[in-house]
Amino acid sequence: MNGWQTVALTIAAALAIPATALGAGRAPEVDLARAEEISTGRCSLCHGPNGESSSSLYPRLAGQHHQYIAKQLADFKAGRRKSDTMVDMSADLTPEEMLALGVYFERKPTEPRAVEDADLAAVGRFVFHRGNEFSGVAACSSCHGEQGRGTEAMPRLAGQVPKYIERQLKSFDERERTNDNAIMHSIASRLTELEIKAVATYISTLD
Repeated sequence: MNGWQTVALTIAAALAIPATALGAGRAPEVDLARAEEISTGRCSLCHGPNGESSSSLYPRLAGQHHQYIAKQLADFKAGRRKSDTMVDMSADLTPEEMLALGVYFERKPTEPRAVEDADLAAVGRFVFHRGNEFSGVAACSSCHGEQGRGTEAMPRLAGQVPKYIERQLKSFDERERTNDNAIMHSIASRLTELEIKAVATYISTLD
């Protein structure tokens, strides 16, 4: 077994969280009316009324796993993830409201994105599915799935805004992203600028 395969197996083992611990199965019963009220008043300006980002600055929330959204909101509120804007937005949210927002956005349909640079996307496809054995980069699909749809423990990447993916990978590399950093730093720090752009481009075309 070579180095990059060992990295992939280590990551997969570290993230093997039992589904029962994360509320596997159906989405929990939540107050969707309250979630829509919060979304209309706060979220939609940046993330769009249906979770489709209004700008390359902001992530797509549509289709994202409710557990992941709730966790990120809790991390923003607790200061584990840094963002002046999101700290304010999450400051008075209850755990129930965070979960409701997660379910609300998870149920929103996603819209496929067109391939803007087929050659760049092809490079990204290779790295996403096979990694880079020469630099020790594990395949993204080993944790996020072959279609980039993630799991209850891992975020959905499919269809995400490419510029947002680029910024997050660089933030992981530079340790500016202050949550979920331990494993992602080890990956992002090995990616070249070309690989970052290529992977982000390829991910944006998945659905």
